[in-house]
Amino acid sequence: MQKSIAIISILWLWTSCVMAVEVNNIRMWAAPDNTRLVFDLTAKIHHTVFILENPDRVVVNLENVHFNPILLKHLRYKKTVLKNIRYGKDNQHTRLVLDLNQTVRPKSFLLLPNKSHIYYRLVIDLYKQGGKKVIRKTYTDAKQYRSKDIIVAIDAGHGGEDPGAIGKGKIKEKNVVLKIAKLVAKRINSEKGMQAILIRKGDYYIRLRDRNALARKYNADIFVSIHADAFRDWRARGSSVFILSRKGASSETARWLAQKENNSDMAGGFNLDDKSDFLRETLLDLSMTASIKTSNDVASRVLNGLKKIGKVHKNHVERAGFVVLKSPDIPALLVETGFISNPSEARKLNTSYYQNKLAYAIFKGIKEYFRKYPPLGTYFAQLRHQQHIVVSGDTLLKIARKYQVSLTALRKANNIKGDMLRVGKVLHIPVAR
Repeated sequence: MQKSIAIISILWLWTSCVMAVEVNNIRMWAAPDNTRLVFDLTAKIHHTVFILENPDRVVVNLENVHFNPILLKHLRYKKTVLKNIRYGKDNQHTRLVLDLNQTVRPKSFLLLPNKSHIYYRLVIDLYKQGGKKVIRKTYTDAKQYRSKDIIVAIDAGHGGEDPGAIGKGKIKEKNVVLKIAKLVAKRINSEKGMQAILIRKGDYYIRLRDRNALARKYNADIFVSIHADAFRDWRARGSSVFILSRKGASSETARWLAQKENNSDMAGGFNLDDKSDFLRETLLDLSMTASIKTSNDVASRVLNGLKKIGKVHKNHVERAGFVVLKSPDIPALLVETGFISNPSEARKLNTSYYQNKLAYAIFKGIKEYFRKYPPLGTYFAQLRHQQHIVVSGDTLLKIARKYQVSLTALRKANNIKGDMLRVGKVLHIPVAR
């Protein structure tokens, strides 16, 4: 009898182990506003997540899971909201206690296996409470004229758990586009009157809708998302520039009208709360139309720059319903820098030389547009109305050098044929290119 009981007990334990879901790996990423934990699982699981205070902790209960605590050894907590992760086992439950260094708001969800990931993935995001507001730099000239920066939100696609497309030699899209995004930002920040905001600064993932929200939070004048394309035919190559399709714009207008929280979330304090349904729809449609027009104008200039450094996939700006382009109040474009699925193009995309060329083409297109159509109150708007009063000793060449414009442009702007200048004459200073 005792022997039978022992055999049954052993069989029960063996069956329990066989049926238990394995945790194969744990990964962690630190983003500016959250820390993400990802658990690779051999099957679906039931789990619960809740908060404990004094001290701040997040408790994660995993049902019927076989967990090896050695997986916690390689985790690094620097720059995360975590101090430590503790482990415990109770019957069929595995409990993880996340010791925190600040208050967080947790969110969890399960991802199914796909072509890139053979495991189920449990994702736990720990969002920081509060956040910083970005303030535009201002400039003051001799006349005490104050102006604000043009804010350019640069979004490097994918990140963290999402590598994007993977090319020959395991070149990952998320890494390539982050390097290009940082180079674009560097050029923008070196230009007086412009300021770049990197939506993603490191190897972590940001939800697509949150990328738009961050651009809005920073009062961005334009949003540029950078990607590297992939296609089943490895011969496909060339860069592309996309803006929002009209169909995508219509669906986004409907979404904004349906979600009350959007009504007071427009950049610049454009609040729709007190408007009738018809007026709200009309205002949103007008805003979206203006946004798409600006997007197209900027995208055309960026595409022209890309044509000068390599092959483009299409000779015109393309239109699509990408989620990151769906913002009714911020012009947005998506740049596919090339096909990472093409071995030759992947190699180029992975070189600092070509990344710099791409970054300059994107920067130049953005700058050209805002030099011609500067937002009111910006430094670029000030330049468009700059004047110089000729004093004794002035020459055309001296004035051109002072304002960093060409002599030809200065002559043309003021209809000057010779070299003689009259003291007291007011010269219009053209916008420097």
